[in-house]
Amino acid sequence: MSESIVRVENLKKWFPVRMGFFRTLVSRTQLYVKAVDGISFDIRKAEIFGLAGESGSGKTTTGRVLLKLTDPTGGRIHFSGQDVTHMKLKDFKPLRRRMQMIFQDPYESLNPQMTIRSIVEEPLIIQGIVGRDMEERVFRALEDVDLIPPEEFLSRYPHELSGGQRQRVAVARALILNPEFIVADEPVSMLDVSIRAGILDLMADLIDKYGMSFLYITHDLAVSRHVCNRIAIMYLGKIVEKGFVDDIIKEPLHPYTKALISAVPVPDPTSKRIEVQVKGEIPSPVNPPSGCRFHTRCPAFIGDICRAREPPIVEVEKGHYVACHLHGDAK
Repeated sequence: MSESIVRVENLKKWFPVRMGFFRTLVSRTQLYVKAVDGISFDIRKAEIFGLAGESGSGKTTTGRVLLKLTDPTGGRIHFSGQDVTHMKLKDFKPLRRRMQMIFQDPYESLNPQMTIRSIVEEPLIIQGIVGRDMEERVFRALEDVDLIPPEEFLSRYPHELSGGQRQRVAVARALILNPEFIVADEPVSMLDVSIRAGILDLMADLIDKYGMSFLYITHDLAVSRHVCNRIAIMYLGKIVEKGFVDDIIKEPLHPYTKALISAVPVPDPTSKRIEVQVKGEIPSPVNPPSGCRFHTRCPAFIGDICRAREPPIVEVEKGHYVACHLHGDAK
């Protein structure tokens, strides 16, 4: 088991709900969107750790909190053995170069008024790393993402590139500081299916070459199976299941995980598999259900215990954890 580069303990991120004047007079109680509400996991060195779930489950917020793009409400964040939860910005800045983010939309995340050279070298300038080797580092970053030859891209603008090339530029920008940890927020969801595999293969190559770690945020379990080493499933701000990706895909334990997997299209329409249907929509994170947050939609609902008590996350097999009252007698 390799050493953890990121460790999260009981992480919370609540956003206060802005209320109008008259509503404030009626209710003095401050309401919160509980986007992330007490989750724990670790990411090991040279690993792709997946965070999966429906839209609104808290995945992207988790990634932003880990990079301190927004401050946590509670819990602890450890990076490379160092507690960075409440670290001041001036103290955190040297660590910033060791952790980067690849955003979902390459059409929005690149400044259309900047050349590719300016986009890729910008993190160096922000960190005050300027010198004669800047151009060499830009060339190397572009080569690492297979934008070859680099000199053909330096003076071009984002609108002159394809979607796949733009995302490779975004990856190059993240690589320029030689980070140890990258948050990849649905990096291929906006791309054509025909070019997704190239970006995903690129992430695997970077791990082999540099030993960096990734948090891979996705709603697509089919992709995560081929990319991730381990995975956590999120629902309404909570982790409901986590473990090695093959264990979870082949033997899912939580009803929500089973529903997500049953919704993944399979190449062979004649193959038999168990269909798991969930009812209704995700409840509001401002007022989540009591007890197990999935009980209002759960096809395996077993009664009052689901309504009254939040299930703890327990290890049912080595490295395989689930938060469900159906597995309350775990080892």
